[in-house]
Amino acid sequence: MAERGRPRAFDRAEALQKAMLLFWEKGFQGTAMSELTAAMGINAPSLYACFGSKEGLYREAMALYESGDGAELAAAIAAAPTVRDAIEIYLMRSAALFSRPGKPAGCMIVLSVVHAAGTSEEAGRALRDARTEMQGVLEERLRGALASGELSAGDPAAIAAFFCTVQQGMSIRARDGASRAELKAVAQGAMAAWDGLTSSRP
Repeated sequence: MAERGRPRAFDRAEALQKAMLLFWEKGFQGTAMSELTAAMGINAPSLYACFGSKEGLYREAMALYESGDGAELAAAIAAAPTVRDAIEIYLMRSAALFSRPGKPAGCMIVLSVVHAAGTSEEAGRALRDARTEMQGVLEERLRGALASGELSAGDPAAIAAFFCTVQQGMSIRARDGASRAELKAVAQGAMAAWDGLTSSRP
C-alpha cells in the first residue's frame, strides 16, 4: 500500500513541456493554476515543491523554449555559408517555426512582451534580455562579415535591429492567423532591403 500523503510521482521534463505549451498559448496571467496542474498531471503542492512558484515555472518554461526553437535559429545562423544567407534563413525558418501545426502560433519569447504581464521586475528584465539575445547573434554575424571583407559597408547594429523587428512582427502576424505562405512573403519582402542596408551609399 502506498504511503498516505506521499506526493504523486511525475516526469518533470514532460510536465515542464506541457506547462511551456500552455504559457506559450495563453501567457503568464492567462494561464490558471488549475489549468497547469491539470495539464502537468500534478497537484498544486507538488508544483510549488518542484518549481518554487508559478513564476518559477514560467521562467523554466521560457528557458526550455529558448533551448529548443531559440537554439535552432542560432545554430542555423552560425552554419549559414554567407551572412545574407544567415539573415534569410533566420526569417524563413522563423516563418516555418511560427506556423507549425500542433504548436502555438508565433514565438514564445516575442509574445512574452505582452504575455508576461504579472511577473516580477526581475523576470521582466530576464525576458527583455531574452528578446534582445537573437539581435546580438545577428549583430555578431554581421560584424564578422564586415571584419572579413564579406560586407564592405553597413551598420551591424541597425541591420540586426531591422531584421529582428521584422521577425518579431512576423510572430504577431502568426498569432493573428497569418499562414506560412504569408509569413514567407513578409520575409522575402524584408530581404529586398538587404542591398540598401549593406550599401555604402548615404
